[in-house]
Amino acid sequence: MVKSMTGFGRCEVADSQIKITVEMKAVNHRYLDAGIKLPKKLSVFETPIRSLLKEYIERGKVDVYVSYQDLSQNCSALKYNEALAGQYLTYLKQMALTFGIENDIRVSALSRYPEVFVMEEEDTDENELWSLLEKAVRGACEKFVESRIAEGEHLKTDLIAKLDTMVTYVDFIEKRSPEIISEYRTKLVTKIHDLLEGVSVDEGRIATEVTLFADKICVDEEIVRLRSHIKAMKDVLQSEGSVGRKLDFIAQEMNREANTILSKSNDLQISDIGINLKTDIEKVREQIQNIE
Repeated sequence: MVKSMTGFGRCEVADSQIKITVEMKAVNHRYLDAGIKLPKKLSVFETPIRSLLKEYIERGKVDVYVSYQDLSQNCSALKYNEALAGQYLTYLKQMALTFGIENDIRVSALSRYPEVFVMEEEDTDENELWSLLEKAVRGACEKFVESRIAEGEHLKTDLIAKLDTMVTYVDFIEKRSPEIISEYRTKLVTKIHDLLEGVSVDEGRIATEVTLFADKICVDEEIVRLRSHIKAMKDVLQSEGSVGRKLDFIAQEMNREANTILSKSNDLQISDIGINLKTDIEKVREQIQNIE
């Protein structure tokens, strides 16, 4: 199953107290590179989230955004810091004695001093919190993988179409190659006859020249390897798991064979087809970069 490296997933999970929303998106990357943005209350769960992502994703630069909302009516509690209030009062009395001024401090004034009264969030059970967060992350991952698979199927269809076109190019080169040798022999004989003006021609020498020419332009091995690479790529596209690296390696080998064919060619038709072949291989290599 081919998966694209681009994708998007979103999941929202809530109970009577908490709502957690997870969104994730990804682009191409050689390895798995996960960036996780968590609210402070959930920061302790970054490591388990990273471990969970590895169950669903092998490659790609993935950005994960997690939001947390407390739905409870009693999410905060008022806390009185008696020790701090006592310190304030002690220093205020000391100031009154030191400077000889009236100590007019009242409870209402003291209560407004920093940190005497504070609002604190009530503690949340970490196990319950992780249970909701894990559910949200898994839900987002599943949607994310679904979008990758859908995009991957489009990529696979297009790649197979390009591979089928490459087969027609290889067929043409295979058919045209013997014709080039025959044409070369005809031209060589004609040229020799023109130069020698009716003098008998050494057929053995002509055969030797034609053989040397045929050996120089022979692309039989390259054609066999190209056919093998095309078939191998089709087979990999039908297989399971992360196939992007394997496809990229095969595409490099295909490109090498196409370059060799072009370097050996002295025929305009084969050169044109070879350029088309190389162009399609480059297109395939570009698309493979989007596959996990």
